[in-house]
Amino acid sequence: MYKLRLVSSFSLGALLCLVSITSASAGQVVVRKSSEPFDAFAVRDEVQRKHQWQEALRYQQQLQILQSLPIGCLAVVAPYQHFACQGLYYRPYQYQNQQLYIQIDPPSKTDTP
Repeated sequence: MYKLRLVSSFSLGALLCLVSITSASAGQVVVRKSSEPFDAFAVRDEVQRKHQWQEALRYQQQLQILQSLPIGCLAVVAPYQHFACQGLYYRPYQYQNQQLYIQIDPPSKTDTP
């Protein structure tokens, strides 16, 4: 009888642990009175705008654009024209009659333009 009680208390503990883990990952829950006006579409649109703004910031941080290359860059023509600058690589880009340089991943010999 003692073994049965030990196993059941262990099972109960494991079940409570599992429930607490799943409820912790449920996200934010907002409770409102039914008498308060609520526009679910406006909330959805606001969340979508915030998400787009965060994505734009993330993309802007990843994209490195230079108007001029640092001193000491080497021009490389294979596998395509690019510049090697102290371990960073840039590719020339023409934009509105202005030469810009966009940071790229290190090119490999198998890359093609």
